[in-house]
Amino acid sequence: MDHFDRMLAKAERNGGLEDDSFHDPGYFALALSVFSGRQGWVAFVLMAVQIALFLAAIWAGWRFYAASEVLAAVKYGISAAVLALMALQIKLALMPVMQANRILLALRQIERRG
Repeated sequence: MDHFDRMLAKAERNGGLEDDSFHDPGYFALALSVFSGRQGWVAFVLMAVQIALFLAAIWAGWRFYAASEVLAAVKYGISAAVLALMALQIKLALMPVMQANRILLALRQIERRG
């Protein structure tokens, strides 16, 4: 870690990290970068499962609103809520990967300057 501390200190002495040569990608570029690299297939599998859960939640929600009996409404309502929460949790599981990719990109930029 001492190596990166020295490189950060050197970058700050040479004008900091806020100039035109440092490119900070936007949200969508970071989101699409999750699907590349050696672990990209994991993101594809997670997104496929997330889409399936989301579609199942929509189906259960539709059945919930169409139910005429209380027991059916409870059954489909709880199912829709749980499926939607599972889909959301899987999608949010990719956010730390995006942050890690952003940090790795910044470290590569610092190494190029060093």
